[in-house]
Amino acid sequence: MPDHLLAIDDVAEDFEDILNWAIEFKRMWKSGDEIALNFFPLADLAVGSIYEKPSTRTRVSFEVGINRLGGYPLTLLKNDIQLGKSETVADTANVLSRFLGAITYRCFAHSDVAELAANSSVPVLNALSDKHHPCQAAADLMTILEHFPERERLKVAWVGDGNNVLHDLMLACAMLGIDFSYANPEGYDPAKDVVARAKDFASENGSKLSGTNDPVEAVKNANVIYTDVFVSMGEEGLKDKMADFDGFQVNMELISNAEENWAFMHCLPAHRGDEVTDAVMDHANSIVFDQAENRMWAQMSLLAYLVDNGAWSAMGEMMGVGI
Repeated sequence: MPDHLLAIDDVAEDFEDILNWAIEFKRMWKSGDEIALNFFPLADLAVGSIYEKPSTRTRVSFEVGINRLGGYPLTLLKNDIQLGKSETVADTANVLSRFLGAITYRCFAHSDVAELAANSSVPVLNALSDKHHPCQAAADLMTILEHFPERERLKVAWVGDGNNVLHDLMLACAMLGIDFSYANPEGYDPAKDVVARAKDFASENGSKLSGTNDPVEAVKNANVIYTDVFVSMGEEGLKDKMADFDGFQVNMELISNAEENWAFMHCLPAHRGDEVTDAVMDHANSIVFDQAENRMWAQMSLLAYLVDNGAWSAMGEMMGVGI
């Protein structure tokens, strides 16, 4: 079991159990099961969530999820603390570790969350960095498994930028043996080291991983089509970037190349009319809001797994999850 979650392959060994735990816990909690409603592995613990970037889904999902697990969520906005200004990341990690049971960090530079983890004595969860977004990937694969429980011949396709969301989605699919294809414009490729890691997992688990510059090729026979904004937070000044993504919009014409049982996914917020049309976003096959909700359930499983693995395992055994 790792001490921290910086990229989704940090939990590769137990990833499927983490997802199945989240799916079953969600079902039990929503059915009013007393065991789930009174499962408090974070009791008497404060969990600090640091935000360098504004957030809707990440902040709300962590605050509500931590509370439901019996913990106290402490939200720390970038102007609330001296992180990276008058105090180093390392010193901040050492101080916060004395007060908190875990730390989540939504940051710009991946090197910062790595440094925080290296100097923290409590689990650190990467809530988003410029290279990885593991909590999103956990929610994504949880959602995919809910809608496509039979993984044989399942294909997930990405259309868009070679960004942090793609990185962990690619890794997560390969870790579960799900075929994955991605299409991005030339010059917007995913990081080579991440692709290499994903290829190793795909080879190990008998799935296919392929990249292209042609969106039609990527989505052909896909069950899941996924996209993200073309201009990410912090890139708003790169207005010329949009022209490079001409032809990469996910619309009904592009979707027509997918399987009949297609589902559409987006990590949100969506820029309707840019990377995706209203017709796709609002289609009955769109599962974007299931994704958004599952951020909380997946993160609850990850938090319990990292903070109190014994309680997480015991709950898994009680739920019949293969742990």
